[in-house]
Amino acid sequence: MRLQSMTGFARAEGSSGRTRFVWELRSVNGKGLDVRLRLPAGMERLEQDVRQRVGERLSRGNLQVGLSVAVTEAAIEAVLNRDALSAVLALREELGDLVDRGPLKLDTLLGIRGLVDIREAAEDEDAVAARDAAILESLGQALSHLEDMRRSEGDALKTVLLGQIARIAELTAVVENDPSRSPEEIGRRLMAQLAALLQDGATLDRDRLYAEAALLATRSDLCEEIDRLKAHVAAARELLDKGGPVGRRLDFLAQEFNRESNTVCSKSNSAAVTAAGIELKVVIDQFREQVQNLE
Repeated sequence: MRLQSMTGFARAEGSSGRTRFVWELRSVNGKGLDVRLRLPAGMERLEQDVRQRVGERLSRGNLQVGLSVAVTEAAIEAVLNRDALSAVLALREELGDLVDRGPLKLDTLLGIRGLVDIREAAEDEDAVAARDAAILESLGQALSHLEDMRRSEGDALKTVLLGQIARIAELTAVVENDPSRSPEEIGRRLMAQLAALLQDGATLDRDRLYAEAALLATRSDLCEEIDRLKAHVAAARELLDKGGPVGRRLDFLAQEFNRESNTVCSKSNSAAVTAAGIELKVVIDQFREQVQNLE
């Protein structure tokens, strides 16, 4: 499965009967899936279906979903107010010979206010159902376009992240192979510290010597940190190869990377190890910044 970025834009349009519609989707980073929906008046009935379809396709990102609808050709109908017509005919009968008894002409009827209402024809239920289905189908197309764009950006992010992980692995190897971690170098530093403690004829008891030796050995031991860094590198590569919505887990690994790099710097007794630890922190910060863009 491919990675997805949380950033993207998509547009899809279509028509049904006399209605044309356009979907526009904009997605940016977010901790979860936050859908902000803008539907035209009268289309509120689609909200539940829209949210359900978005949730089935996406798991993270702040998503703005907008629908525009326009009627391309109005259908006009004349609606007769039969109650008003009955009242007019009754009045005509009541007036008798006072008015013309000839047939009522159409223009006369149209001139009577409220007798005939000229309005846009309402769609029947089948037409409304067909239009709603077409609109939702178009939403599916827009979501597909958005996923394509997010996957394309995800592929680019994967390349960047793999490069950063490779650099983390290289710097971990620099720390692991630094001469300051060799038993000979540790012994040399221990002897130097002992010589400083024993200068001017000072003496130390055996317990103090053991304590100093243990402290130096502990501070020089980066085995656990190195092993954990290697394990995190392997886990990050596995997640990137697996793909899918792995952004949260990679973000957690970035925190673990940072914790180990801090410990390496604090334990370092070598300028080279310290430099590698600082560069590790820089690369890890860059890694975490990029991970924030992943679904």
